[in-house]
Amino acid sequence: MVHQLHCALYHCAVTGNNHDTTPPAAVRHIVVTESSEGQRVDNFLWRELRGVPRSRLYRLLRKGEVRVNGRRVQPTYRLKLDDSVRLPPVRQAVPVNEDVAIPDSLKERLRHSILYEDSRLLVVNKPAGLAVHGGSGLRYGLIEALRAMRPDEPYLELVHRLDRETSGCLLIARKRSELRSLHHLLRSGAVRKQYLALLAGRLPRGATPVEAGLDRSAKGAGGQVQVRAEGKASRSVFRRLQRFRDPDCTLASVEIDTGRTHQIRVHAAHIGHPVIGDDSYGDRTMNRVFRKRGLRRLFLHAQTLGYDDPRTGKHRLFSADLPQDLRAVIMELEEY
Repeated sequence: MVHQLHCALYHCAVTGNNHDTTPPAAVRHIVVTESSEGQRVDNFLWRELRGVPRSRLYRLLRKGEVRVNGRRVQPTYRLKLDDSVRLPPVRQAVPVNEDVAIPDSLKERLRHSILYEDSRLLVVNKPAGLAVHGGSGLRYGLIEALRAMRPDEPYLELVHRLDRETSGCLLIARKRSELRSLHHLLRSGAVRKQYLALLAGRLPRGATPVEAGLDRSAKGAGGQVQVRAEGKASRSVFRRLQRFRDPDCTLASVEIDTGRTHQIRVHAAHIGHPVIGDDSYGDRTMNRVFRKRGLRRLFLHAQTLGYDDPRTGKHRLFSADLPQDLRAVIMELEEY
């Protein structure tokens, strides 16, 4: 879902040791999933190799030190699903995220946010306001914090993503085999993801399916994802749960069959019912009204996530309660 599936990358250190606070001299191989599919490789490198000058990145591409599926590529090459990107060992100006001090308060908050854990999987109720990973000016995110909390953990990788301001169920793989298995389920649409969103206006009764192609490569002002017929196929289904008056708004459940960037937020705005608190795609007037009512973030929560476990054949269902700040907003609204 929101991210929509926002899916993760996984990293494999092949060689090298770390003797100081700079990144280890190691080759990395990153497998591309939906979260980076369609992105130019030069922009991908700029995100992955933070602090390395762009001139150096282009030189790495020209010399063939960066390869995709074992081959040289041009900077304009757009990544495809399951591409394997080889990153050479380079010294980055920004220390690796594992070396960044994680506040004790965040560690304690995450300890209380764990919904489920076994030898293969960790499920976290991601707090709103915390990015799932560092980058784009952020020194760390949830995954870096978890690694700092568990220094002896051999493997922790994001299975998918949630937007920074979205709370709720997030899967973390503790084994590479589990990551691959869950990625396969996500790509095949076998994972059911349901969100709660407060939408502007009066959503009609029954199901409101939205099938509108989403295009990341044609981002508009502010980095917005665009609805385009030639964009990637995307489907969301909105269902009204409660209607409220003064101001008119609707609490809705949202199921997504795909996991595109900002999918729910873009689809909601596309049908004229933007998510309350959305500064990128939302209604500014409605957002101001709700800020006065105490809403300080996007009203979007990943409530449940379920799938049939291919190893056991059993259905797994994880659920995260609506956070207190969002419940408080609902309690102050008058229902029709």
